[in-house]
Amino acid sequence: MLSIRNQVPLAEYNTFGISEQAERLVEVQTDAELLEALALAKTQGWALTLLGGGSNVVISSALSGLVVVMRSRGRRVLQRGQGWALIEGEAGENWHALVNWTLDMGLSGLENLSLIPGTLGAAPVQNIGAYGVELVDVFDSLDALDCETGQICQFSREDCQFAYRESLFKASAGRYIILRVRLRLDTRPSLRVSYAPLAAAWAATGLLQPDPRVVSELVCALRRSKLPDPRQLGNAGSFFKNPVVSSQQLGDLLARWPGMPWYPQADGSAKLAAGWLIDQAGWRGFRAGAVGVHSEQALVLVNFGAARGGDILELAQRIADDVRARFGVELDMEPRVLR
Repeated sequence: MLSIRNQVPLAEYNTFGISEQAERLVEVQTDAELLEALALAKTQGWALTLLGGGSNVVISSALSGLVVVMRSRGRRVLQRGQGWALIEGEAGENWHALVNWTLDMGLSGLENLSLIPGTLGAAPVQNIGAYGVELVDVFDSLDALDCETGQICQFSREDCQFAYRESLFKASAGRYIILRVRLRLDTRPSLRVSYAPLAAAWAATGLLQPDPRVVSELVCALRRSKLPDPRQLGNAGSFFKNPVVSSQQLGDLLARWPGMPWYPQADGSAKLAAGWLIDQAGWRGFRAGAVGVHSEQALVLVNFGAARGGDILELAQRIADDVRARFGVELDMEPRVLR
C-alpha cells in the first residue's frame, strides 16, 4: 500500500534547500511500488515529477500532482572476470556510499567520482564526471522503465547516447525512469590522476603503487576545499557546464586572455573552464539577499537560507548574460528546473 503524503515541504528533498511544496509525495522502494504510483497518477490525471537525491535540481515553484522519490536499495557483484568485475546497484543507492562500497570490495574505477552528491539512478542522466573521469568510462548497462510503453528495457552504453553532461535520459526527460545500473570496474587498480590538482596531490603522497582508496581520499579533500557541504550551505554543486568552443573562437579568446585555461577535445574544439570565466567576470563571492556565488568556487551558486528557486535562476541568468557580453561564450546550466 502506497503511503502518499499531502502538501509536503521539499527543503529536505533537494540539496539547494529550496522550500517549495509538493502537492503529493510518495517514496517508493521497489519496482512494484513505482509501477503502482505511476498507475495511480495516470488514473487520477496527476502530473508526475521524479526525484532521486535532489542534488541536481532547482525547484522553481510548488510541484502539483505527484512527486515520486526513488528510495530503492541494493548493490551486488554480478560477475568477475580477468581483471574486472561487473556490479549492479538499485537507482536509490547513494552514490558516494556506492563508491566506498566498491573500494571496500577491492574494486577501482569510481574513486575519482568520490563525494559527488546524489543517487546511482541519477548518475547516467547527467553522465556525471569529475577529476578526469566520467560515468561513461565505467558504464556497462542499465534497466529503465519506459513510461510511454510501460515496459522495462535494458540500455547499453551506446543506447544511452552519453556526451558531456548529457544522455538520452536527459534529452528525453520524463520518458524513462532508471531502475538499476551496472558498472564494469577494475580488480587491478590503475591511476587516473591527469587532472592537475589531483596529480599534484598524488605526487605529494610519494606513493609509487596505485592506491584507489588514497585517490578517493585526495578527491574528497579537494572537493571539500572548493565545494560547500549542502547540509551547511544549500547548493547543487557545479551550476554551469564547462562550455565548448571552436578552435577559431579559442584563438580569439587566447589573444585577449593568454592565461585562460582550456582543454583540447578530440574533434578539434576546446573546453573552457566555466568557473574561470565567472571568476574573471567578478562574480565569485557575490551575494544578493539569500542567494550568491560561493567565495571559494565561482562555479557554485548557493542558498544562504531562504532563497526561492526563482531567485537562483535569476542570478544564474545575470551571470550567463555577463559572461556572454564579456567573452562571447554561452553558459548552460547543469541542474534541471522543476516547476
